[in-house]
Order: sequence, then C-alpha cells, then structure tokens
Amino acid sequence: MILNDRIEGVLFDIDDTLVDTRGAFAHALSVLAGEYLTELPTGRHGEVLAMWRADTHGHYRAYTRGEKSAREQRMARANELHSEFGGVHLDDRGFDEWDDLFQSSFKEGWKAFDESRSVIDELRARGYRVGALSNAGLALQTEKLAACGLGDVDILVTLDPFGVGKPDPRVFVEASRLLGVSLEASAYVGDELDIDARGALGAGLGQGIWVDRPGARRGGTHEESTAAAVAEGIAVVPSLAELLG
Repeated sequence: MILNDRIEGVLFDIDDTLVDTRGAFAHALSVLAGEYLTELPTGRHGEVLAMWRADTHGHYRAYTRGEKSAREQRMARANELHSEFGGVHLDDRGFDEWDDLFQSSFKEGWKAFDESRSVIDELRARGYRVGALSNAGLALQTEKLAACGLGDVDILVTLDPFGVGKPDPRVFVEASRLLGVSLEASAYVGDELDIDARGALGAGLGQGIWVDRPGARRGGTHEESTAAAVAEGIAVVPSLAELLG
C-alpha cells in the first residue's frame, strides 16, 4: 500500500486528480477552435490543448498567488492561443463571449476518473478521513464534484480563505486542521509534482503523493521528473487505484 502507516487522513487535489479536467479542457477548446480558429485543421486541436495546459507564461499560477483574477488569467491565455493559431485579438467584450462558450463547453466535459469513486469509498471503509484541497474557487469546485458524482467529498480549502493556493503552506495546514488530522498524519495526493506533492511535504504533511498518469503531463515550465520525486521521498503512482496497493 502506498500510504504509510502514520497516515490517518487523505487530502485530494480535484482537477486532473479526481476529475479528468484535461478531458474537459480538450472538449471546450475544440469547441472554441471550431468557432474562433476556423482556419485551423481539427487535427491540430490537440496543439491548442497542449498550449493551454502548458501555460508557459504562468498566468494560472499568478492567479493562485493572488496576482491576477480568474478572468484576467483566462483572457491572457485565450489571447495567447489566438495569437499562436490565427484568431482575432479579444477585447473585453469579445472575451466575455469567448468565455461564456468556454465555461459552458468546459462543464459539458466534466467527468470523474473511473477509479475516483471506488478509491474514496475504500479509503473511508478502511477508516481514513477524506477531503479535498484545490487551487480553484469553492463555488466552481463544489459544482464540479457534484456533477461528477463526488459531491460527498468535503472541499476543505480552496483559494477563497487566503486569496492564494498551493504551494502556500497555509492552505495545507488549514486543510489538515479541518480534516481533523495532524499534519504528520495527513497525506496529499495531486497531479502536479511541485505544488502538490512537494508543496505538501514543505508544509509538514506526513506524505506527498504525485499522480503521474501516462500521457497526461502538462509540459512547459512544470517540473515533472520522476527521479527528482523519488529522491525527495515522494511516492509516484500512475493512478489513484495504486493508493490502495
């Protein structure tokens, strides 16, 4: 079993850990490309997804540091996509229309990973406390989990309390407190090595676990080294099912 003997509670990331957000982005960006990037062949829609997820200029992480609003980071990334793939520049009004289509299409694509439900149920059956810690807003993540059949997972901390997210140690400490488990007895499971697994260990949690699904890495500036993770005592698993051994 991946969880060590000290662990009493497990905190999960949501996007690309419990929920296949990459798949939802693929659907949304394909819809948007069909509407706004009309000269781009459908066979290149995967390049749009790759650029969005790589977020080379770090707009989303600026949002999680409290430096940009959610709207500002999406607008910047949308215009980078349009600049790269032949779309028009989006002013405020144009982006509002773009974002409406993005949001509706993104929600259409929400679904949990196949193993998410069974892993949560089994962890609870074995006596672990289970909660979620996310770098997105509470309202969005509550809606997302409910739509994916995971509405019973308590979202303990989002960006809302502190105005910043992972890897700020405060969010990990607060999530463990609300989970009712000491830092040393808490494990954090997420799909990003640096802000999830490494951030959890830096905050003093007992275990950081990186979910490194085959073919799902973001690329760009995100650190994604299995060797580095293992050297730092971070467990690396290809799916949530591996948590149970």
